[in-house]
Amino acid sequence: MINAVIVDDEPKAIQSLSWELTNFSDEITIVNTFSSPEDALEFLKNNTPDCLFLDIQMPTMDGFQFLDKLTNRDFPVIITTAYDEYAIKALKHEAIDYLLKPIDSDDLSDTIEKIKKFNSKLIPIDKLEQFFLNFNNVPSHQKITINSDGKLIFLNIDDIIFVQSDGNYSTIHLKNNQKKVVTKKLKDINNILPQGSFFRTHNSYIVNLHKIKEFLKTEGYLVMESNHKIPVARQRKSEFLDKL
Repeated sequence: MINAVIVDDEPKAIQSLSWELTNFSDEITIVNTFSSPEDALEFLKNNTPDCLFLDIQMPTMDGFQFLDKLTNRDFPVIITTAYDEYAIKALKHEAIDYLLKPIDSDDLSDTIEKIKKFNSKLIPIDKLEQFFLNFNNVPSHQKITINSDGKLIFLNIDDIIFVQSDGNYSTIHLKNNQKKVVTKKLKDINNILPQGSFFRTHNSYIVNLHKIKEFLKTEGYLVMESNHKIPVARQRKSEFLDKL
C-alpha cells in the first residue's frame, strides 16, 4: 500500500484529488492532507510518506519554495497544478511526475505506476542508514555515513577538519578547502563522529583533534590545519584541554 500526503491551499482541490485516489483504494491511501505548507513541512520533518502530491501556486509559499525548505526528501514528489508552464522547473526539482488540474484518471493511474517503480528501487533508507551507522561503530572503520536529503554521503574521517552548525544544516569542512552541506543538526553529526578524535568546542563547532595546528589560550580559539579559527567556549575549555 502506498501512503500519500497531499499539500494544496485549496480545500476543493484536495477533495477532488482525494476522490480521484479512491479509485485506487487497493493501492494507495491518504495518510494526511494540508492546506498550509508550513504545517506540511512540520509534519514531514518526522514522517516519511511513500509519495507527496504538491500544488505549485500557494499564497504563503509556492511549491518550489516548499521543496527547497523540505529537509526530508526520501520519497517521490508529484507536482499538481492548473498551469503547464512549470513542467521544466518541476523536472529540475526532481519531481517524478506533473499532473494538470483537473486531474485525469488515466494520468493518475500512470503516476501511481511511476510511484511504485520509484519506491521499488529504494532500499528503505532507515534500514540502510542503520546498517551503515552500525558499521561506523567498528573501531577500525575509517569512514562515516551521513543520511542527508535522501542521499547517503560517505566521508573519510581523516578528511574532516571541522564541522560548523547552520541551524538545521551543518557544513563539513574537508581537506583541500572542500565543503559538504548536509541536512543534519550539529548534535546529530556529533553522535556519528568518533569521540576520541572529535570534540565539540562550541555550540556551533566540532573539530578534528588531529587537525589542530595551534591553540591560543588567552584568545580562546583554535587554528586548524586549514587556517580557520575556531572558538572554544569558556565552559568547555577545561574538558578540551583534558582531551589533548
